[in-house]
Amino acid sequence: MAKIREVRVVPDPVLRQKAVRVPEIDKSIVQLVDDMILTMQESDGVGLAAPQVGVSLRVIVLQMPDQKPFCIINPEITKRSGEVELMEGCLSVPGYQGEVIRSVSIVAKGLNIKGEKFKIKASGLLSQAIEHETDHLDGILYIDRLESEDKLYKIEPENAEEEPAYKG
Repeated sequence: MAKIREVRVVPDPVLRQKAVRVPEIDKSIVQLVDDMILTMQESDGVGLAAPQVGVSLRVIVLQMPDQKPFCIINPEITKRSGEVELMEGCLSVPGYQGEVIRSVSIVAKGLNIKGEKFKIKASGLLSQAIEHETDHLDGILYIDRLESEDKLYKIEPENAEEEPAYKG
């Protein structure tokens, strides 16, 4: 049975560690993925990386609006195309959002929950989500990608819904 895990926030050191590859998909990994999906959904996130719940393993979960959630185990981005400036937020950096440069589209590969290799071509929100969550696995937060501090904005509760930002 899945359980909600605590989302780690800066300056928690686990967020700055390079996560290790998953050597084998066993019951503990399946449980981790189930817990991460529930935690992401309960936090209104679009993506979540294992370090955000205190586990330094290369596992991410994603859920695009109106789609089923899925995981990528040991994800690798193999191709990036174009650049676009986007607004981003992060469950591990609450109360802020910032403008970062991300790829217009990407190709990534990894394993699904059954241990099968797969490739995914993504653009738009999915591309942004995979880049954001993969950064977490390398100890990088979106705030590290800001061109300057004036691209980081404190979210005021009354206008938090004005401009939707990626949150993962």
